[in-house]
Parts: sequence; structure tokens; C-alpha cells
Amino acid sequence: MSITIKDVARLAEVSPSTVSRVIADNPKISNQTKEKVYEAMKELNYYPNAIARSLANKATKTLGLILPNTAEDLFVNPFFIQVMRGISLYAQKKGYYIMYTYSNNEEEEVDFIRNFINSKWVDGIILTTARKNDKCISFLNEIKHPFVVIGKPEKTDGILWVDNDNFHAMYSVVNYLIHKGKRKIAFIGGSRDFNVSINRFNGYKSALENCGINIDENLIEEADFTEISGYEAMKKIFNYSTPTAVVTTDDLIAFGVLKAIEEVSNENISVVGFNNIPLSAYQTPTLSSVDINAEKLGYFAAKLLIDKLGNKKDSINSYIVETNLIERESTN
Repeated sequence: MSITIKDVARLAEVSPSTVSRVIADNPKISNQTKEKVYEAMKELNYYPNAIARSLANKATKTLGLILPNTAEDLFVNPFFIQVMRGISLYAQKKGYYIMYTYSNNEEEEVDFIRNFINSKWVDGIILTTARKNDKCISFLNEIKHPFVVIGKPEKTDGILWVDNDNFHAMYSVVNYLIHKGKRKIAFIGGSRDFNVSINRFNGYKSALENCGINIDENLIEEADFTEISGYEAMKKIFNYSTPTAVVTTDDLIAFGVLKAIEEVSNENISVVGFNNIPLSAYQTPTLSSVDINAEKLGYFAAKLLIDKLGNKKDSINSYIVETNLIERESTN
């Protein structure tokens, strides 16, 4: 049989409403009464759930996490698992819970956010991507609800965000390949609706331009963040020409690239991915990849938001997380 507030009230010899006020830490309740209620709760092993606490004190100690994936793809890309691990590490340390949802499109994300907030289920929102003309960011800004973005928004004033320096990370990769003698470098990236894809593409272009290499639009393809999409994009490039190197904006895309290269070409084509997911080391050949420290991205996103919710003084608005190129066979 489950223990209720009425059971606690009976043992503590107070009214159920007094127990609710104690749970809400109402200052009008004497310390003596609070102690009696706490002792009764301890004896009965009673713990108020998060939603009950939210009704009592308007704070759920819960963060809403919005994941821009379908149910089928949610756990296919390890990036989101690593981000969620980082978020959970910091949130758990601070006594916060995570409530997540996934979506098929941006409009659906806004609906989920609205439901989270109207239902008073969460204290703050974590967005795991930033888009051009982002509707989620605009909505949260408009209603002034606490949130943080994993990804650099177009306008950063007054917004909490955490990201890598994606422009510099891609610039460094392309520059590294050029200095290895690779000059015909293809680019396969995610949709340029996402700011991360835009920043990495701009890093690619700038590295080529600064080395006096003309940009060949036939060596540039857009792909979903999947292996099959990377494979198809690489086949399109092969229909035009054979590059000496390929840079991608995601390891899953790069896996597809490696598969297409294995089928079509015996030439030594360097391939570099992003995210450095564990499977990168087990490809044939093994995949060189930029480690973006996804767990740190999640950790610092949770820290920024929880600091904000706790009204921590002198808190900052953003973190830039370092990146590292992990060299393996695919850049030889």
C-alpha cells in the first residue's frame, strides 16, 4: 500500500494541508512542526514526487530536454547519448531530473515546449540544436522562460549557449589535409538550416580560399546525419570526379563515405568525420574524426541553466568547448 500525505499527517498529528506547507518549506510553519513532519516522513519512508513538489512550491527540479529526432533515429546517433550523459552528470549532482522528448520537426518541438511549460512540468528547457530563424529560441525568448542552447544561436545577446568553435575546427582539419598534399577536398555536410553545419562549411571554404584553392561546387554535397545519406552523397561526387580527401560534418555520414570509397575506388582518399563516436575506431579503415567532447557540451549546458535557475551571481552566458582531431588510418 502506498503512503500518502494523509498518513504522514496522521502520524505527525497535523493536518494534511500542514504537511503540504512543510513540503513547500512555507516560512509560516514553525521549525518544531516541520521537525515532527520530517520525522513522520522518514519513519513512513515517504518522498513527495516531483510533480507534487511543483504544485506545492512551483519548482519541479526538472529540466526539459528537446531532441530533434524521430523515435527511430533517436539513439542511432551516439552524439545525443553522449550529450544526455553530460547533462545527467551535472543535473544529478545538483538534484535535478531530466524529462526528454523527441520530435519530427521544428513546429512539433515548439508544441512540446509549450506543453512542458503550461503543465509546469519543468523549470527550464535544454535545446540540443540551433537553427537559422530558430522558432524554439524565438518562442522561449518571447515568453522569457529559462533555457539553454547546445549550439551557437544567430543572436547571442541574453541567451545561454554552449558550443564548439565549429568554424575553426573545420578550418584546422582542411588546413591539415592541404599540408599533407591533399588539394582536391570534397565536403559532405548536414543541412544548412543548422548553424553547426553553416559554421563548419564556412571553415571549409575559408581554409581552401586562404591556400589559394578554388572551390569546386561539384565536390560539395548536403546529407542527412545518416550512413546511407553519406553513402549516396559520396556516390554523387564520384559521378563527377575522384577527390583526394573528404571532410564530413558527422561520423555517421563519414561511415557512408568510407563504404562508397570501398566500392568505387582503390585510391588513397583521406576521410575525416566529426564527433569521434566510439565506432570510428572500428571502421575499415579506421576513421579519423574531430572529437567535439559531446559529454562536456551537455555538462556545461546543464550547468549554465541550473546556475540561472539558482540565481547564481556572476554566472556567464556561454561556454566554448575544445575540439581535438583524432588521427587514424583514414587520413594516411
